Amino acid sequence: MSLQVEKLEKNMAKLTIEVSAEEFEKAIHRAYLKNKGKINVQGFRKGKVPQAVIERMYGKEVFYEDAANDVIPPAYQEETKNSDLVIVSQPKIDVEQMEKGKPFIFTAEVALKPEVTLGNYKGIEVEKIDVEVTEEEVDNEIDRVRTQNGRTITIEDRAVQKDDMTVIDFEGFVDGVPFDGGKAENYDLVIGSGAFIPGFEDQLIGAEIGKEKEISVTFPEQYHSKELAGKPATFKVTVKEIKVKELPELDDEFAKDVSDFDTLEEYKADVKAKLLEKKEDDAYDEKENAVIDKIIEASQMEIPDVMIDYQVQGMMDDFSRNLQMQGLSVEQYFQFTGYTRQKMMEEMKPNALKKIQSRLVLEKIVEVENLTATQEDIDQEIADAAAAYNMEADKLREFMGEAEMEQMKVDIAVQKAADLVVEAAQEIEK
Repeated sequence: MSLQVEKLEKNMAKLTIEVSAEEFEKAIHRAYLKNKGKINVQGFRKGKVPQAVIERMYGKEVFYEDAANDVIPPAYQEETKNSDLVIVSQPKIDVEQMEKGKPFIFTAEVALKPEVTLGNYKGIEVEKIDVEVTEEEVDNEIDRVRTQNGRTITIEDRAVQKDDMTVIDFEGFVDGVPFDGGKAENYDLVIGSGAFIPGFEDQLIGAEIGKEKEISVTFPEQYHSKELAGKPATFKVTVKEIKVKELPELDDEFAKDVSDFDTLEEYKADVKAKLLEKKEDDAYDEKENAVIDKIIEASQMEIPDVMIDYQVQGMMDDFSRNLQMQGLSVEQYFQFTGYTRQKMMEEMKPNALKKIQSRLVLEKIVEVENLTATQEDIDQEIADAAAAYNMEADKLREFMGEAEMEQMKVDIAVQKAADLVVEAAQEIEK
């Protein structure tokens, strides 16, 4: 095998990989062995038809596609592994030559890791972030805990109000005709949650249990369904249940129930301390982002478009998984919000670019500063991860492969680079 590399614009490269004629011939024969049992030829028992006979009947190219799929992955992996290329995208494969008796030649277009020219990264000036916790914030946090520990009560003697938890049946119509996806039964909806098209939930306020109410809304102009985008619609809605939360009394007994403290005063002090700790963590993250933004501005790098697209797809996959954990599909999310996949992915691009640039400059700082993960760092990281998964550190270590361990070492070093530039930054008053 052989590899030729042609550098393209914006850190793209075209790799030309050649597989010997002998290896391609072996792949064709493997394809024959894989498929011969599926081919019937009169005069031969099933699975006993010679390769030459099949090729005469169906053409010599009959096994080419399977043979190509057989040789491309290992050839690509071997040649790129033995090169000094750092590839950061999936390859776009094209077959250039595929013929018996000749070398099999294919190309792979890939994105290469951009080279970073670092600007100044020490002593970066950023605005100082003042951190404080107000009594109102403490009260709001305690109210949130009260709501979590509240008792759900069914309401039967009044109409719908804001913040009510309702169960509804609904059906939507455009120009008097029902539309796909516009009907549901026993649907849980919190009034004021913003889960539905603007105006839908507001008009439910005042609706009575068991009585059908007609609601008029207009679909957003950017709604994912072009047939509905911008159109007025009517929904027939019946409220089947109304529920509210009855909150516990704010006293020492409540503090004992939700914490390790005996008095409400002690509990409030602990809530305030935890809110302060979170705000300090958030302030550190904000400072880190501000410092890295300035390092990016002072540095030079050229990011391939496919690298951004790959990052966006990863972010979209994470978003979909988070929705699934909440019992909602991404398609339902688009339907309820009027968003489209294309619009969301387009809006993700600036954040995706920022993630890539941040990682690249930090990895460059790791290289320049010769930062590494010590064994103590690794042990602590595994211990923290094990605690998060509620398992023993040694068990987690057993599950980790070599690739995961190497990635952990890289991530630790990158975090050290982030800490280095934050600690070296200069805070200035606003």
